[in-house]
Amino acid sequence: MAKKSDKKDSGKGRSGKKSSDKPDREHDNERSIAQNRRARRDYEVLDTLECGLELCGSEVKSLRTGKISLDEAYGRIKQNEVWLMGCDIPEYVQANQFNHEPRRPRKLLLHRREIARFATRATQKGLTLVPLKMYFKRGRAKVLMGICKGRKTYDKREALKKSDMKRDIQRAMRQR
Repeated sequence: MAKKSDKKDSGKGRSGKKSSDKPDREHDNERSIAQNRRARRDYEVLDTLECGLELCGSEVKSLRTGKISLDEAYGRIKQNEVWLMGCDIPEYVQANQFNHEPRRPRKLLLHRREIARFATRATQKGLTLVPLKMYFKRGRAKVLMGICKGRKTYDKREALKKSDMKRDIQRAMRQR
């Protein structure tokens, strides 16, 4: 018969992991809703900033079903506030009379310092605010806004060549 004192506690629970191991809190409960892939192709992203969104209930329900279009969306600065324009969140069918307008301007929630920093850079010639990604983080809808500069067609071709070369190099390295 073995005594309890004979066994050493390794600090592991039933799952086999150490109890002192902490889960990754940075990406905790983050779920992607939509990505604007066209923006990465058409624009060169200079800087990004995570923003909150002011939404009504039926918009949140529609986002949870994954129905959104960021293709034609852009950011606009009006009276020291940042607005998301052209973002299409379709109506939620079960909301009936309490539904929202699909392409209404939505206010982005930022601190004054962030608005001032973004406003000065976004008003420069050739720069624009573009939504890159929308996701839920800890139950709240967030938008990753980017200050972007438009690419010319030859720049797009160069970027495509570079990504193809990188992919070929990675394949060659894996085969070794």
